[in-house]
Amino acid sequence: MRSDIVKKEISRLPHRSLFKALGFTDEDLSRPLIGIVNSANNIIPGHMYLDNIVESVKEGILSNGGTPQVFSTIGICDGIAMNHLGMKYSLASRELIADSIESVVMAHGFDGLVLVTNCDKIIPGMIMAALRLNIPAILISGGPMLAGRFNDKSIDLSNCFEAVGGYSAGKYSDDDINKIENEACPTCGSCAGMFTANSMNCLSEAIGIALPGNGTIPAVYSKRLRLAKEAGAKIMELVQKQIKPRDIVNIDAVKNALAVDMAVGCSTNTILHLTAIAHEAKVDFSLKLVNEISKKTPNLCRISPAGPYHIEDLYFAGGIQAIMNELLKEKLINGDLITCTGKKVAENIANSEILNSQVIRSVDNPYSPDGGLAVLWGNLAPEGCVVKKSAVDESMLKHRGQAVVFDCEEDAMKAILSKKINKGNVVVIRYEGPKGGPGMREMLSPTSAIAGVGLDKDVSLITDGRFSGATRGASIGHISPEAQEGGPIAIVKNGDLIEIDIDNNTLNLLLSDEQISERKKSWKAPELKIKQGYLYRYAKMVTSASKGAILE
Repeated sequence: MRSDIVKKEISRLPHRSLFKALGFTDEDLSRPLIGIVNSANNIIPGHMYLDNIVESVKEGILSNGGTPQVFSTIGICDGIAMNHLGMKYSLASRELIADSIESVVMAHGFDGLVLVTNCDKIIPGMIMAALRLNIPAILISGGPMLAGRFNDKSIDLSNCFEAVGGYSAGKYSDDDINKIENEACPTCGSCAGMFTANSMNCLSEAIGIALPGNGTIPAVYSKRLRLAKEAGAKIMELVQKQIKPRDIVNIDAVKNALAVDMAVGCSTNTILHLTAIAHEAKVDFSLKLVNEISKKTPNLCRISPAGPYHIEDLYFAGGIQAIMNELLKEKLINGDLITCTGKKVAENIANSEILNSQVIRSVDNPYSPDGGLAVLWGNLAPEGCVVKKSAVDESMLKHRGQAVVFDCEEDAMKAILSKKINKGNVVVIRYEGPKGGPGMREMLSPTSAIAGVGLDKDVSLITDGRFSGATRGASIGHISPEAQEGGPIAIVKNGDLIEIDIDNNTLNLLLSDEQISERKKSWKAPELKIKQGYLYRYAKMVTSASKGAILE
């Protein structure tokens, strides 16, 4: 066993003594040591109850011959961090999470690893760590929040952000705002729409590192605890069979995840995270693959913010298993890949059928013949950029408008709420990329404000930052190279014409090559916005969004 390095032979007498200080017996030490990464905290609604998930995981491990050891990692709530300095730390925390898990596992010689997670950057950070370490590992999430209700309609966190703009436009009364605030997030769990957390939890199933049901079983259901217990049991099987993360996550598994991504219409952040995950899996991944998969994968779901449904609706409609089975029937995914169940994909999803054709459409009757996400290229994004196509109004798939340029999110937000943005404009928010932000902030507040004031079908927004999965509208992010590195977005001026063609995957500044070259000659990189601490080091080391914003 790998853990023998900390518990066998006379030289490990001091180590065994320390284990016994924890209350371990000789019998405990004779078993495989299984690390449980617990990201529980009292900051994030999706993490406030994860201790209960951990207890179920421990039961599964103990009843199947293992010895669990629990350790913690950090987590940031993107919703609370949104639209202020805190959001600069969100994406950057992904690397801290991966590094901290690597540190603890390497220091303590675990035989296997259970990743207990739920929200935002914690999920990809944990998966990245599992792939980097490459010891038997399985992920179990805390599950999604239930949707709230307002005026007899389902609502979620995205409605709160949009209500900010709606209130300034006179759409809501003070009483309405109070009701939305109190009802939008009614339970524990990851926020109820197909936002980043739920997107990544769903894709963890698709890529094979989490059990079926991980993405959609609601947080408040006891079935979630049973799934956690099963994950604890399953890690013992993975250890016995020595099935490791890189045995599971290969290029075909990444393609499966992308196909599900397109069918479901997940957050644009999934592209950023799948790129980073592929890097840790030592998989050769290109953004061109995204469009290759998108062009042949129909969009089958319109979950909030793209439509009226929530994750609980997807659960009752058959979940990710039903979507994967529908895709498998058309040979749009590979069913022969091994997963953390110890079985192949096709075995995991056999007999999983669509139970509600309103929530999950068939391949024969999709929302669109291509996928929910698209990568665009052009002279404004030579290395690419990403848009959630399924959340864009059809009238905005092609758009030409005058640029209104802002060098930070806060200035853009003030302009939107003071009604200085006009129909037809293209709002440009730059110097918010991985280096320039630093930390590549999510622009949920500006996009929600645009929707709230009723301009989401008239105004596009482009940025070298990124978007929350709760964002809807013609919102194009991850523009690479970013402004801080001298990407073309840095030389855009107010009044420039920008042309967006999502169907044809292009984004262009309507200037000649000579004009662009001339402007670049007079551009100078501004000083970094933060010059101390972790974010300063992060800005010095982080790569482009097109490379997953990993550290080098």
